[in-house]
Amino acid sequence: MPAAPLILASTSRYRRELLARLRLPFEVRSPAVDETLAPGEAPAALARRLALAKARAVTQSVAGAMPHALVIGSDQVADLDGEAIGKPGTHERAAAQLARMSGRRVVFQTAVAVVRAAGGFAEVALAPVVVRFRHLTAAEIEHYLHAEQPYDCAGSAKSEGLGIALLEAIDSDDPTALVGLPLIRTCALLRAAGLDPLAAPAGAVRP
Repeated sequence: MPAAPLILASTSRYRRELLARLRLPFEVRSPAVDETLAPGEAPAALARRLALAKARAVTQSVAGAMPHALVIGSDQVADLDGEAIGKPGTHERAAAQLARMSGRRVVFQTAVAVVRAAGGFAEVALAPVVVRFRHLTAAEIEHYLHAEQPYDCAGSAKSEGLGIALLEAIDSDDPTALVGLPLIRTCALLRAAGLDPLAAPAGAVRP
């Protein structure tokens, strides 16, 4: 029986590059999801809700043609004292975000979900990453933003690049979570759904 399709419900190049580490064939679909924060919604709850919503949106769009497809959704929200800090989008907003986070502890709430229409499988896991920012000068912030332009990253920093120089410490039990896709939890969810990345050949999915 042929392997069921694996789909990443994200157009993020960071998540695409991370998922490629598992050496599983997959395709990418863009999820149509409203990412508006609900009134009173905590950052962790927002990340979990959006990860699951993205996976479900793509699952529904392919259910007729690929009911056995496994769909991965993920979302990350920076949590500053309970306030959700999203992608800055502009240089000015990124500078303001980094100035606020200077010298402070920020939790990057990273969620991943796996959904399959056939059998009704739908699970989500959260991988919080605690980051301590250095006390940053305005000149350091400007230098970093001009060098890396991280305007599509929650919290305005890329830890996999020069952004590591902004930090004092990172505390996480899932090392790739801060980049955008917690691969340890992703593998656990895929195994629960019937896809073992270490199985031969090439991780066949049990439909």
